Amino acid sequence: MTKIPGNERDIIEQAIYLPMLLTVLHRDLSAIEKSSFKLKKPYQHLIENTIRKVQKELAEVKRYLHKNNIRVERMKSDEAFTMYLFLYKGYEEHHNYFNPRLRNRIEELMCLYLSTRYPS
Repeated sequence: MTKIPGNERDIIEQAIYLPMLLTVLHRDLSAIEKSSFKLKKPYQHLIENTIRKVQKELAEVKRYLHKNNIRVERMKSDEAFTMYLFLYKGYEEHHNYFNPRLRNRIEELMCLYLSTRYPS
């Protein structure tokens, strides 16, 4: 059983998801720059602004983790799972994340961040 409260676990998971999201956004930005789109600037600006927003939130998460003596480390991964080590106020916990779940969560976050400028 975990000793990490739900609200802090959400913040810890942000420390996992946000760097992954940044990686995807940077790759997409690179793909757009190399693409044959006639008008690249709007897409570039949208992704660049999203990157800045995600970086700002990641900085807040890192400050919170540091202030509260919490660490997150990626331990190992295979085709199906990625294991993370959570060091939480003297306790050590290992958590496995199903890789498709990680991918789906990154996709959800990407949709959320990209749509916040133009809510439906």
